[in-house]
Amino acid sequence: MSNITTNIKGIRDIMRKDTGVDGDAQRISQMVWMLFMKIFADKEEEWEITIDGYESPIPKEFKWQNWAADDEGKTGDELMEFINNELFPALKDLDITISPQAQIIRSVFDDTYNYMKNGTLFRQVINVINEIDFNSTTESHLFNDLYETILKELQSAGSSGEYYTPRAVTQFMVDMINPQLGESILDPACGTGGFLTCTIDHLREQVKTPKDRHVLQTSIRGIEKKPLPHLLCTTNLMLHGFDLPAVRRDNLLSKPYADWGAKDKLDIILTNPPFGGVEEDGTETNFPKKFRTKETADLFLALIIKLLKNNGRCAIVLPDGTLFGEGMKTRLKEELLTKCNLHTIVRLPLGVFNPYTNINTNVLFFEKGKPTKDVWYYQHQYPAGVKNYNKTKPINIKEFDAEKTWWNNRVKNDFAWKVSIDEIKNRNYNLDIKNPIDQEQEEFESSEVILKKLSESNKIVDGLLSKIKQILN
Repeated sequence: MSNITTNIKGIRDIMRKDTGVDGDAQRISQMVWMLFMKIFADKEEEWEITIDGYESPIPKEFKWQNWAADDEGKTGDELMEFINNELFPALKDLDITISPQAQIIRSVFDDTYNYMKNGTLFRQVINVINEIDFNSTTESHLFNDLYETILKELQSAGSSGEYYTPRAVTQFMVDMINPQLGESILDPACGTGGFLTCTIDHLREQVKTPKDRHVLQTSIRGIEKKPLPHLLCTTNLMLHGFDLPAVRRDNLLSKPYADWGAKDKLDIILTNPPFGGVEEDGTETNFPKKFRTKETADLFLALIIKLLKNNGRCAIVLPDGTLFGEGMKTRLKEELLTKCNLHTIVRLPLGVFNPYTNINTNVLFFEKGKPTKDVWYYQHQYPAGVKNYNKTKPINIKEFDAEKTWWNNRVKNDFAWKVSIDEIKNRNYNLDIKNPIDQEQEEFESSEVILKKLSESNKIVDGLLSKIKQILN
């Protein structure tokens, strides 16, 4: 078995020597499209055995095993000429009517580019990748873990309200929604596929037969509009055993709100939409006037309410700004509370999304079909001795054990409180409601602070008066 950690580190070190690869985003994009081709080649070996009459959509000369597998094959200028002028044009122009596999390859390579310029270094990377056998269960499992590490290196993630949801948060959301085999599940802004893979892991125990496996693979879908996350997500799902990942390059916000019908309704939506981002001019006109905004997260929330079936369930990460915002945000929250039962808001502490953003965030859980009567809040606590999260010490799934214990036996405590819909309406649908116990403590502490400051001020005044008297005397 190859040491995958060493392999990936070796690939990174080689790519850093290439003048064409500029920064983390390009390096990861370059690495992942090459890994995708090797994974696809290994998958094809499996499909040739398991799928009767399987034919590859890739022309023979462009199949990985025919140009990359020989460690003494093409290299230098000859290799770069082949990659840039033959391989990429062929993959970008594949006939998508040939097979579903052709559609996947075409969607992956439509907006993927080769950044490496040095053919000798390129050959070195290929040879390292060839040491990994993705049909080996052990190696594939190890690579799944390492894949999470690769994603965390994408430092450009926080540049426009986009960042990757910590594994602990996605797992908690999936655990509480508790998807069942056969339910239709969507992440409409799936990024690199964290919610989708967590859902797959959650449903594995329910898969007993080949038919169950088919149901699993056809019930989980993702939409991602940007090419690099889409490539990462597609590769991620293939590593999780999906033959035909249903991950589409698209922007759901670009379709008119009125065009979504009964056939588009879903059982479950799990997502962390980009917030702080702004949509292209004109996107908001796809929505009714009362919901028009350029704020991405708000548009997604409006769309999610529309897309859920009756009794459909949603867990979504949203910033504090959605909770206390006014204007369109007030109308959106009224729509949510009228059409859905917003039964739980988990208030996350600062730092959960470090190093990408320090915005205060919340996880909202709701079901469509009945109006909200009460909203339960739960204030997530830092572990003992922790004052903030960081890149090396992120939030851990074990920390959510308190919420899980409380979830099915809800009582008020130091971290959980309930607010009635009448109170929320009186607050003009402001959902930014603090822990009452914290507020009491803050008021008590602020009184002490005021008295202390007053005492210190009196001492300063007395000192100044003494100096003035000395000067006058």
